[in-house]
Amino acid sequence: MKKSHLIGRKLATLAVLGAAVLTNAYAADDMKQLRFGVEASYAPFESKSPAGELQGFDIDIGNAVCAKLKMKCVWVENSFDGLIPALQARKFDAINSDMTITDKRKVAIDFTDPIYTIPNQLIAKKGSAIQPTVDGLKGKRVGVLQGSIQETYAKAKWATAGIDVESYQAQDQIYADLASGRLDAAFQDAEAASKGFLKQPQGAGFAFAGPAVADDKLLGSGVGFGVRKNDKALKDAVNRALKELKDEGTIDRFAQKYFDVKVVLK
Repeated sequence: MKKSHLIGRKLATLAVLGAAVLTNAYAADDMKQLRFGVEASYAPFESKSPAGELQGFDIDIGNAVCAKLKMKCVWVENSFDGLIPALQARKFDAINSDMTITDKRKVAIDFTDPIYTIPNQLIAKKGSAIQPTVDGLKGKRVGVLQGSIQETYAKAKWATAGIDVESYQAQDQIYADLASGRLDAAFQDAEAASKGFLKQPQGAGFAFAGPAVADDKLLGSGVGFGVRKNDKALKDAVNRALKELKDEGTIDRFAQKYFDVKVVLK
């Protein structure tokens, strides 16, 4: 190839790369709507009202972020375990579904700054001797949400020791099987368990079983919005909006509406 042609091709390649960088840099500013992926059966974070409308802590935060960015919020429902593949397939722009930031998930996608953190606990029948240990779960069946950090932990720590860990596509299915006796315990974040089950008629006769379970590597250290690896402009824009909402006390007010404990990270 002649030198002049080679130089021309290099310049053309640089021009394309430059255009791609500029497109990514201004993508967030050009967006008219922000599409959030959500699994809507995890009260009080995201669920549906009797009228079928989305409601919950994450829904309020998402709508506030959209208002800050002057975008229309569009909510796309998806099973929790399919949220990351659907994000990568561009079915929506960000995951907003109580998804904890973990090293394993960061291999596949990026995250905004952490917004809040919630303890993780087992629930079982009141008076049960069940504890979140191998000995305390011996011979028991534990329900976990498919694709969740609780599933990752339970399979790594309990299933490998012979505990029967059952994965479900929706949290409501776990609560139904727990109430009917098909499960002995369920493992999820404490606020979801409290508001979504223990304080509901279905949860009468059940309580937290043992202390909160902590493991930064498997259970993470905070919840954020998931975004695609190449969507830096959107990530930066959402981070700015979230910081403003935290500084204004808006997210704290949302938390007080839904939770009994302080959850918002500064």
